[in-house]
Amino acid sequence: MARSPLLQLTDISLTFGGNPVFDGVGLVVQPGDRVALVGRNGSGKSTLMKVMASIVEPDSGNRTIPAGKSVGYMEQEPEMAGFETLGDFATSGLDAADAYKVEMAAEGLKFDPTTPVATASGGERRRAALAKLMADAPDVMLLDEPTNHLDIEAIAWLERTLSTTRNAFVLISHDRAFLTALTKATLWIDRGQVRRQDQGFAAFESWRDTAWAEEDLNRHKLDRKIKAEARWAVEGISARRKRNQGRVRALQELRAERSSMIKRQSTAAMAFDSGEKSGKKVVEAKGIAKSFGDNTVLRPLDITIQRGDRVAFVGPNGVGKTTLIKMLLGDEQPTEGTIKRGTNLKVAVFDQTRAQLDPDRTLWESLANDPSMAVSGRSDQIMVRGTPKHVVGYLKEFLFSELQTRAPVRSLSGGEKARLLLAKLMAQESNFLVLDEPTNDLDIETLDLLQDILGDYDGTVLLVSHDRDFIDRVATTTVTLEPGGRATVYAGGWADMLAQGGMASSFQETTAKPKSKSAPPAAKKETSQKSGLSFTEQHRLENLPAEMERLSAEIAKLEELLADPNLFTENPVKFQKATDALVERHTNLSNAEEEWLELEERAGG
Repeated sequence: MARSPLLQLTDISLTFGGNPVFDGVGLVVQPGDRVALVGRNGSGKSTLMKVMASIVEPDSGNRTIPAGKSVGYMEQEPEMAGFETLGDFATSGLDAADAYKVEMAAEGLKFDPTTPVATASGGERRRAALAKLMADAPDVMLLDEPTNHLDIEAIAWLERTLSTTRNAFVLISHDRAFLTALTKATLWIDRGQVRRQDQGFAAFESWRDTAWAEEDLNRHKLDRKIKAEARWAVEGISARRKRNQGRVRALQELRAERSSMIKRQSTAAMAFDSGEKSGKKVVEAKGIAKSFGDNTVLRPLDITIQRGDRVAFVGPNGVGKTTLIKMLLGDEQPTEGTIKRGTNLKVAVFDQTRAQLDPDRTLWESLANDPSMAVSGRSDQIMVRGTPKHVVGYLKEFLFSELQTRAPVRSLSGGEKARLLLAKLMAQESNFLVLDEPTNDLDIETLDLLQDILGDYDGTVLLVSHDRDFIDRVATTTVTLEPGGRATVYAGGWADMLAQGGMASSFQETTAKPKSKSAPPAAKKETSQKSGLSFTEQHRLENLPAEMERLSAEIAKLEELLADPNLFTENPVKFQKATDALVERHTNLSNAEEEWLELEERAGG
């Protein structure tokens, strides 16, 4: 039986500033749809989502929603005028009995509903808007980059929550792991057209590459046909003018068809130049710890970073990732321990706050007025890795138009600001890169390119990211930081870290199965108040027994493996890995048991 659409766009056309954004676009969102909306930066993903939300009116076409159905949009910059706190905004329009949903979402997304709107950061406002949408639970949820400004735990909570919802949703995200885990269909915006494939994001790249290969083949065939017809016209048209006017018109139509083909946007010409090599040992830290008064940010940690290492730092917001990196760079001193830095280090920093970009300067001024890039006596040229280049030409390599070069930085999208900052960094020689959330707002193709150039980079990279897929593709070492100052060093990327038992408590807490739905919402809230536990702590208490059971089973398997008397002599590497894993599992089990006892006592009290 055919399902009735929840949302339908028909023959949508839209033009901005004389340039067509969409032409004759149609799409359908059906009950239960979990759709990835993908496309290059600037292709119109957010604009199309706003058309779907009826925030942007198209020039022509229709938007249809059946009676009684609702569509909700997570605003990037929510309007909160008239609301005193983030909680007031997030609960507006909700029945009083459903206000607990905002409280639960606030814990998962990590913002305080009592925060005054006047002092809330942009990230807190976005999280409140996301909480409001999750609590409203419309039939179709439109989510535009919901993982931006979320840490790894909040991303896991959101992923788990969306995976259990029955509502349809359309999702824009740069986070491959997030898209792969959640979506079952893909809408691809490419040069003003929207195509749909009823497979999730995991199948997108092969679908895209196949479509582009077919397009290139058709273009090649058309070029050959035009060339043959043109040769015919030059060689014999005068003798056959009366009999072959139809063929001449056909050649003109072929040429018109070829000129109407919209050229694909190229990728940015990004490259890092490591210049002169640093010493082989870049940083050696022994027993470093950091405290601010009674607040322990980092317990004693040993870490050695060699030239060519790619070290990812992961953990919840506020646990001290930035502080640790500042200590490794020498910008912050440890409370105890020693740090030795190698020779000839040339550091370049990508700051997630984009603090290096003045919003009131033009793109041209951002580069030409930078002392590290300026060319004496030439306002139209900049120094790029030791070679003078024209400002406009260099910006075009990063996909900026000539018109944009005279526009203020504040007019750029998030992805364009990230590309501009990369352009500044890539103009200078460096052998020690610090990348703080570089993946925010970048499209998939640019992420692929960034990953490739980091792979070819001859220097050392420190990476702070919540993008699990990017960490897996780039990192050779992963350092996890947890509340209370515990930091652990693991070989490999995100998946390798999890396989070694990393972030067992904090990550699994957010990916725990949802509570039973048998109890009514009011009863759940009452239970929380009586027990003195938060919603998250209650989830943790309920899931700890399963975690302890899993750890006990893993310990039993490792002990069985190590019972083999020949293992040490026949495979010493495997023996050592199993031994280390056994020690780690025993530690995790002991911590889980202590945590369960503490929570159980508090719940009973």
